[in-house]
Amino acid sequence: MTRDEFRTLALSFAGTTQAPHFDRTAFKAKRIFATLAADGRSANLLLTPEEQEFFSAVNPAGFRRLANKWGDQGWTCATLADVDAGLMRDVLAKAWHLASPSKPVRPRRK
Repeated sequence: MTRDEFRTLALSFAGTTQAPHFDRTAFKAKRIFATLAADGRSANLLLTPEEQEFFSAVNPAGFRRLANKWGDQGWTCATLADVDAGLMRDVLAKAWHLASPSKPVRPRRK
């Protein structure tokens, strides 16, 4: 998966916005659910610790726990070159769900 494919996929989820976040690009619904590295090689994803363990076992080359306190909370690093688009779509959907508002996102009135 490329950086552009990841960006397009992340922005395809309802209510998602993109903004700078330190040296990364953040994708957020109500909260940040993913960040993309400046070099486009990796992304950090909001998962539960159980989901983190599952996806790291399914694709150990593609997913690994962040080696810090954020990793303890489920934040997971994905190496984009080692993850296909179908699996990334599933993982991003889980991340988006964790960060999205509890009420459905409705379009703003003009």
